[in-house]
Amino acid sequence: MLVQVCGLPGAGKSTLSAAIAAVLPALSLRVDAIEAAMWRYDIPPEQSGIAAYSVMHAVAIPNLRRGRTVLADAVSGVEAARAGWVATAREAGVPLRVIEVVCPDLDEHRRRVEQRANDLPGFTLPTWEQVQRTADRYEPRTDDRLVVDSTRPQEETVRRALRFLGVDDR
Repeated sequence: MLVQVCGLPGAGKSTLSAAIAAVLPALSLRVDAIEAAMWRYDIPPEQSGIAAYSVMHAVAIPNLRRGRTVLADAVSGVEAARAGWVATAREAGVPLRVIEVVCPDLDEHRRRVEQRANDLPGFTLPTWEQVQRTADRYEPRTDDRLVVDSTRPQEETVRRALRFLGVDDR
């Protein structure tokens, strides 16, 4: 299956994706890592966003066709980005599951954004102001999905995600 893990920067997508990938045999793709690689080769941020999503789709499809579960960690804040995941799952002939990660406590969300360590060489983490601009453009989701509150204990959110995905928490 293709698992789209989406939400605002700093909400906890990568943390949840990593925790799920530690339990499942899954390929984990992170748009920020792909963009960081592009930036190192002088592809500017204003061009790398759409390209990074396209790279994720291209890597996901053959892995999905081989029967692997793929976790796609990306904001996917607008319908065009979301449609790409629908098309990728359809092309690979697998189900799409969407997990939207939210951090409803704005003070906590801001603290995370401002204090998180950068684990991606060459990647510039967004500022709180940039996250707020992303939030202003983030289109409300209406699709079938699991909404996970990342202020809840991680064990709880991982257990909920695994149940949603139809797998036991091993």
